[in-house]
Amino acid sequence: MSIVCVTGVSKKYFHYTSQWRRIASWFFPSLKSKEFHTIFQDITFSMQRGETIAIVGQNGAGKSTLLKMIVGIIPPTQGTIERHGKIAAILELGMGFSPELTGRENALHTASLMGYSFHEIEAVMDEIRDFAEIGDYFEEPIRIYSSGMQMRLAFAIATAFTPDLLIIDEALSVGDQYFQHKSFERIRTLKEQGTSLLFVSHDKSAIQSICDRAILIEQGRVIKDGDPEEVMDFYNALIADKENAQVEQITLENGKVQTISGSGEAKVQDIGLYNGRGEKVELVSVGDHVEMKIRVKVHQEIPELVLGFMIKDRLGQIVFGINSSDHGITYQNLQKDEVIDYLFKFNANIGEGSYSVATALALGKTHLEGNLEWRDLALVFDVVNTKQKHFIGTAWLDIETLSNRDMQ
Repeated sequence: MSIVCVTGVSKKYFHYTSQWRRIASWFFPSLKSKEFHTIFQDITFSMQRGETIAIVGQNGAGKSTLLKMIVGIIPPTQGTIERHGKIAAILELGMGFSPELTGRENALHTASLMGYSFHEIEAVMDEIRDFAEIGDYFEEPIRIYSSGMQMRLAFAIATAFTPDLLIIDEALSVGDQYFQHKSFERIRTLKEQGTSLLFVSHDKSAIQSICDRAILIEQGRVIKDGDPEEVMDFYNALIADKENAQVEQITLENGKVQTISGSGEAKVQDIGLYNGRGEKVELVSVGDHVEMKIRVKVHQEIPELVLGFMIKDRLGQIVFGINSSDHGITYQNLQKDEVIDYLFKFNANIGEGSYSVATALALGKTHLEGNLEWRDLALVFDVVNTKQKHFIGTAWLDIETLSNRDMQ
């Protein structure tokens, strides 16, 4: 059974010449304004219990409005939204808080609106105070809180219980790194306990590490719904190609979806990873010295060429990335049909697992400064540990271990 089911939902804001005309339209539908602004239209998706979904899209896409509709704060213009179970939400900072009430009083008020009894709330009040870590401010009015303190309190209240659905609208982007780490640990714990999570974020790493799905909204419509890495690659390509919007996705033999975008004046013609004997490989051992060769062909005259690449783990999170400009290599005034060969030498000091390489050809230091080509999954390789002592993680550090006796 779905915990949330959104069917054919649209949201429009009508424009009226006066408030009286707006009020009159409530009683006389024929007076409804013909002028309106559409936020989004025909949004349809469902969410299963225990599922974690991110809503992504550019500013103004209607993401926050959609969350408010799912919570029930504002109604849809068309369509239906079905909800099942208890919902906890962290939307705009301060929403639902009374500035004159203390943190404790606001915790009691907010949790009661979520459907919990006085005794249930009192039983977790100390936990709310301790998790928020705002000290004596817990007994002070909210109006003297900073935005970070408000976020800490709101998150502590929303997660003090185990809701069926937790909704977060970018609130975790406010505050210090310590509390963000602490918050994501609690989110992972709630997820393990069966809580569904629906949130808006621009944090690619967070989305790809905890989400089962991502939904991309563009120009008021859902244009992508699926694997977080695939959706985020497509989203990043859209951002890079705001002007020409040339984005292509190809399903590879291994089932992965490769995203390619750019204006096409230059393209990666070949890429490979080579071992110390000059052999092309797809499997390397931790710490091995390897070389990555990338051949680029110019298809139209361009004033400048910068090559960048990123190594990503199996979740699509960036392990390492550089560009040729940072290393003093930039080509100027390239002509059609010129071929440039790049060679990168490094030790594979990364953990066991599967990795991919994304390449970027640009007119400047980033692909946002003239995206010639962005190619995800340009290369895929695996790393095994055949030489080093056992370790965990995505980075290998050559650690020397000493005991007290050794240091005497």
